[in-house]
Amino acid sequence: MTTSKHVETQAIHSGRINDEQFGSLATPLYQTSTFIFDDAKQGADRFAGEAEGYIYSRLGNPTTRQLEMRVAAMEGMEDAAATATGMGAVSGALLANLQCGDHIISSKAVYGCSYALMSHMLTKFGIEVTFVDMTEPENIENAIQENTKVIFLETPINPNMVVLDLAAIAAIAKKHDIISIADNTFLTPVLQQPGQFGIDIVVHSATKYLNGHGDVVAGIICGSSEMIMNIKMTALKDIGATISPHDAWLILRGLKTLPIRIERHCENAQKVAEFLEGHEHIAQVYYPGLKSHPGNKFIGSQMKAAGGVIAFEIKSDLKGGEAFINRMKLFSIAVSLGDAESLIQHPASMTHSPYTQEERLEAGISDTLIRISVGLEHSDDLIADLEQSLAQINNQDNHQDVA
Repeated sequence: MTTSKHVETQAIHSGRINDEQFGSLATPLYQTSTFIFDDAKQGADRFAGEAEGYIYSRLGNPTTRQLEMRVAAMEGMEDAAATATGMGAVSGALLANLQCGDHIISSKAVYGCSYALMSHMLTKFGIEVTFVDMTEPENIENAIQENTKVIFLETPINPNMVVLDLAAIAAIAKKHDIISIADNTFLTPVLQQPGQFGIDIVVHSATKYLNGHGDVVAGIICGSSEMIMNIKMTALKDIGATISPHDAWLILRGLKTLPIRIERHCENAQKVAEFLEGHEHIAQVYYPGLKSHPGNKFIGSQMKAAGGVIAFEIKSDLKGGEAFINRMKLFSIAVSLGDAESLIQHPASMTHSPYTQEERLEAGISDTLIRISVGLEHSDDLIADLEQSLAQINNQDNHQDVA
């Protein structure tokens, strides 16, 4: 395993399996459900934890293990657990650390399914949740109860790109002996490492940038060895949200180019955001790379760059927003992010539809909010695509007025 502290090197070398038999440069794919024991005693010893080795791929697999070790190294954390989906990572991290009667504090706006899990699912089992505006850390302090066990957050927040102070939130969590969990999907360990600021557990939807090719759904949980073992041996083992070896193998392939992909995503997104901010039909742009964004002050300290996701409000209504999206030619209408292709979606009706309208407005998600994932195409072509659709907004409005 490499001892390099540079994420570009870790993305290629960390956790490498030593294939002594054949010397394969590429990671071997152990596409097997179960593993053969030399004898009955070896099987018994492995089940008892008295001997090292693999038993069954739901409990561990050499290909999966390489992925876990690589992402853990990139995040600067001790260990990691790979999961079947990003929500498998979120639910695994939460369920392993909660029980009936416990309380969660979450950032006010989070991914729609994370919100639904906490507000609709966990409450069925006697777990309370309070959503607060974490841009003011005192709101977290004020929400803490005797039974508060977890603080959950995203930064930047999906979809409106609010940036939270990781060090301040982690300090509050440690002061009150509360586990802190941060979703780092939008920035990846290339741009942000929440563990460096005291966050206990970091989760990713590996579906997004870590894989980067739009052909996998997966998740990753990073943390201390003790926390990861607890998550693996409880929530993941018994609920079964573990990754397939083939998906782990695909993500390992994607990770090798993650740093250079992220660089291009950021370059393109900055140019697109600057174009949108100056356009007459755009009411507001939410992108931390812009000096007008409150989160811009964190670039260079908490985060290296602003990432590849932009949200913006168009000067229109819900139907106008739908028409704007439908006119796009290079941007594919699709949820998710982090692919080579640029994507565009409408959070209120798509990714954040689990929110009620009142909950969306409370979280700052309006009906005219558009979210784009800026891909790896040439920035001039992406800007031209946005321009041709924006240019038709007045024509469409005039047509509707006549009609």
